[in-house]
Amino acid sequence: MTKALAALLTLALALAALPAAAGTVTLTYSNFFPPTHVQSQLAEQWCAEVEKRTGGAVRVDYFPGGTLTKAPEIYDGVVEGLSDVGMSAPGYTRGRFPVISAVDLPLGYASGPAATAVANAVFEKFRPAEFDDVEVMYFHAHGPGLLHTAKKPVRTLEDMKGLKLRATGNSAKVVQALGATPVAMSMPDSYQAIQKGVVNGGLHPVETNKGWKMGEVVNFMTESHAVAYTTAFYVVMNKARWAAIPPEAQAAIRELNAEWAVRHGQAWDESDAEGMEFFLSKGGQVVPLAADEAARWSAICAPILDEYVQEVSAKGLDGKAILEYTQAALKAQGN
Repeated sequence: MTKALAALLTLALALAALPAAAGTVTLTYSNFFPPTHVQSQLAEQWCAEVEKRTGGAVRVDYFPGGTLTKAPEIYDGVVEGLSDVGMSAPGYTRGRFPVISAVDLPLGYASGPAATAVANAVFEKFRPAEFDDVEVMYFHAHGPGLLHTAKKPVRTLEDMKGLKLRATGNSAKVVQALGATPVAMSMPDSYQAIQKGVVNGGLHPVETNKGWKMGEVVNFMTESHAVAYTTAFYVVMNKARWAAIPPEAQAAIRELNAEWAVRHGQAWDESDAEGMEFFLSKGGQVVPLAADEAARWSAICAPILDEYVQEVSAKGLDGKAILEYTQAALKAQGN
């Protein structure tokens, strides 16, 4: 082989390699969870795993803590291309996601894995048009959302009167039904609001006591399992950016998504245990709810389910079918 031919072959090989490098799809991922939160860490690990499993065909740059878009803006940010991927909660934009919001109802959730399985099952069953403008990666959902208050313990419905409590989505209706005033705000804003007395506490999962340091500002946790809700979280991608990903890489990401939804659900339960430990270490007190009182809470919150059916049906959807499927999916998880 002549030196000239060898040089030409070397050049040809170098040029052949260029399209692969140039063809790498680089995405941005916006998340409102702080970088230290386990759900943020899992999202960041997902980014790394995407690059690994697609052989470098897809790379994801991660932006936690609302640095790219804030929690209520993340969905629209993905649609408009401010970020390519985003994680947030439908509950932050109340009324916009009627089907998936059934998951957030006070159905008596017992665990994160169960709530996560329900959220993904509801989406797969109904494939709601509310998510048509994005490519859904997966959903996950936290364990039982319980009542937390600062300074004043709540043992009865009467103790709820006069309280202002942070709540979003359907949990706001729970707060209202129980006799308190719901105040909508994202989790990043809640710590200071409770600390300053703007609100007297809120409904949140036990993990939040550590993950968002709420255990530093709330003093009491009422065991309100009878009306325990969850919050569904979506991970979605811009449709055009998804279409730009090669089919084999898309298949790898779909497989990863199924695994990661399960990991998120498990992490919620693990962090619930850590949240309880943190809460107690800060002097927090767990307030039992007597059986007869729990029955009162369940009865007074029952109309929330009926109201959901009416509201969703008014939008041309089968609210009854959605609710019944959601309840059945939860029962199938052993709840």
